[in-house]
Amino acid sequence: MEKELKLIGKRILEQKYEIAKRVHHERTSHLSPDQLKNFPLTEKEMIEVRANFVTIFGEALQGDAELEKAYIDLFNWGEQTGEFVYKLGVPLDEALKDTTYYRMFIRDAIKDGVEAQSLSLDQAFKVLDIIDPLMDKAVYCFSLTYIHFYKVMLESAKHSFLELSVPVVPLTKGIAILPLIGTIDTERAALLMEETLNHASRLQLSHLILDLSGVPIIDTMVADQIFKVIDSLKLLGVQAVITGIRPEIAQTVVQLGLDFKSIMVRSNLSTAMKELVFVK
Repeated sequence: MEKELKLIGKRILEQKYEIAKRVHHERTSHLSPDQLKNFPLTEKEMIEVRANFVTIFGEALQGDAELEKAYIDLFNWGEQTGEFVYKLGVPLDEALKDTTYYRMFIRDAIKDGVEAQSLSLDQAFKVLDIIDPLMDKAVYCFSLTYIHFYKVMLESAKHSFLELSVPVVPLTKGIAILPLIGTIDTERAALLMEETLNHASRLQLSHLILDLSGVPIIDTMVADQIFKVIDSLKLLGVQAVITGIRPEIAQTVVQLGLDFKSIMVRSNLSTAMKELVFVK
């Protein structure tokens, strides 16, 4: 059977460019000339890339050592191609359509080899028992890399969003305002502490107004985080002023027994600014 496997592998290698061209045609026939023009690789380069991928499957049938090498090659292919396709902005489900055509056209080459050698059905299945797991491995490695870069992008976008959610805005010399909007969870609270202290130090603040009018709810966790920020600001010589506590929030604060007595609290920004400017 080893001899027959090698012969079928040789047939795949002989047809690798034909397979590559067929896959390329199926995947690009619906694209406009402008879309093809904007693609980073030429048609010739793309066909070469596809032919190199097909080569892995043909060589895998040449023996155990080649089969083991094929799995390593597919891992490397998945890493390189997954990153490349992700950066092109191609959706994962769209990119994976390639493997459907690769599987189909490689099987056509296998079918030709089986018929040419008059192999039995059992022998044909032995060939597929090697090829199909290899193709599944290619899909897995490609998807894993693609998803990795997708997650990195999401984390980066999330971090950028969180940074924008801690906007310390200078009002006058030594005075700035931090308008908090939305829910404060553990992750945002940690960034709130870090960004607030960095801005306070960089802007050389004497006072920082924490406006809570955009915070939908204040519970013990949120209050604890606010107290920690205020205590940390004190160590930098910055006095915090809280504004914008709505009536329903005030009721919740009282019900929870939260103590804001040691903190300067004013109804709104205008009132706080009048006092702070007068103090300065």
